[in-house]
Amino acid sequence: MEIKDLYKSLKNKTKKIAIVGLGYVGLPLLVNFSKHYNVIGFDVNKEKINNLKNGKDDNEDVETDKLSSVDCLFSSNAVDLSNANFFIIAVPTPIDEYKNPDLSYIQRATALVGKYMPRGSIIVYESTVYPGVTEDFCIPILEKESNLQNGKDFYVGYSPERLNPGDQEHTIENIVKVVSAQDKDSLEIISKVYGEIVKAGIFKAKSIRVAEAAKVIENTQRDLNVALINELAILFSRMGIKTKDVLEAARTKWNFLDFSPGLVGGHCIGVDPYYLTFKAKELGYYPEVILAGRKINDNMAFFIGDQILKKLLNVKKLEGKIKVILFGLSFKENIKDIRNSKVPDIYNFLIKNGIDVAVFDPVVSKEEAKKVYNIDIIEYQEIKNANAVVFCVAHDYFKNMDLGILKSQLKIERPYLFDIKGIFQRDTVEKEGYRYWSL
Repeated sequence: MEIKDLYKSLKNKTKKIAIVGLGYVGLPLLVNFSKHYNVIGFDVNKEKINNLKNGKDDNEDVETDKLSSVDCLFSSNAVDLSNANFFIIAVPTPIDEYKNPDLSYIQRATALVGKYMPRGSIIVYESTVYPGVTEDFCIPILEKESNLQNGKDFYVGYSPERLNPGDQEHTIENIVKVVSAQDKDSLEIISKVYGEIVKAGIFKAKSIRVAEAAKVIENTQRDLNVALINELAILFSRMGIKTKDVLEAARTKWNFLDFSPGLVGGHCIGVDPYYLTFKAKELGYYPEVILAGRKINDNMAFFIGDQILKKLLNVKKLEGKIKVILFGLSFKENIKDIRNSKVPDIYNFLIKNGIDVAVFDPVVSKEEAKKVYNIDIIEYQEIKNANAVVFCVAHDYFKNMDLGILKSQLKIERPYLFDIKGIFQRDTVEKEGYRYWSL
């Protein structure tokens, strides 16, 4: 089959699309693609595949009714990949303990696809990487495992994912899709394939490296902007000025960039900049600004923990061991994902300083919290006899809580309420009998 005929074969469903990695990126892609193409959803996690077959998404990124209506093959059997000719690889690209890129997931996924892909295939990567990974790292693996020649027997492209977990407005169809490929024919096919599901439009990047760079700087830019506001929050705290009040005034200017201070975790903003800095160092350049921003954001949890500790120790007549309850463990509001959350940094800081700490989060998995961070999530009725509550994540559940009832459970006169995300008004909190602190 000529590569130029692949799109027609996909459209008439004589050829299949395989999506490798069914996380928060791959699964929504599968749901949308299955409306137009013959799709295989592949993941090495057998339990996940079984749950998906039963209409259950463990991460709750896709509603049960949508998932149940999907017409596709869910599989953890790599042999099924041999039935596809268009592959989308959407696996995690985290960092290791030394903050270097961990390409092990993309390496294994690429090797599997290379082993089973037929001649005349196109492989598109959506995972966040530094410029050069697709062509310099992935193509050699594909060639080795397939015994096929790139540019003749198969072709590659890169189309960076842009999903925002928990965001119901900026969905796949509503976000401009950047696509790239190694030649014009495969670029045209990739554009048409994605064009069926993306209504916001397709942007054809000049090269694969350009598309890889565009993705990695999107989150690097956000990271630096948040780092600036976090540094200002630290500075304003020494001046006795509330950052929230400053931002409220500054927002009145038409071109002010609106960012808020807080914890920066997750698998995007807290990770992607390290992919760029790794490549920069490899090229002999030390990226001072990017790394400075990362240092500020990575250390923000310790600044917050120190503020909690100082405020509580300044309260007179504290008897016995101080107890604090952290509200929220996920890395952002209204999602279950706890990867690279910075809340455990606050938790461990307070524990090391002799504070009794508990965590309440009605959204995340208790089993996952215990497995990943060795943290036990308490039930709401277990919130009692605490000197302070710390709202680390802006879950809607927390925003709608009755602070008066919560205070009655704490059974402490004028407990502290630390509002990391600025989800409450000071006057409201203080009227309920709390001491209030925010960034």
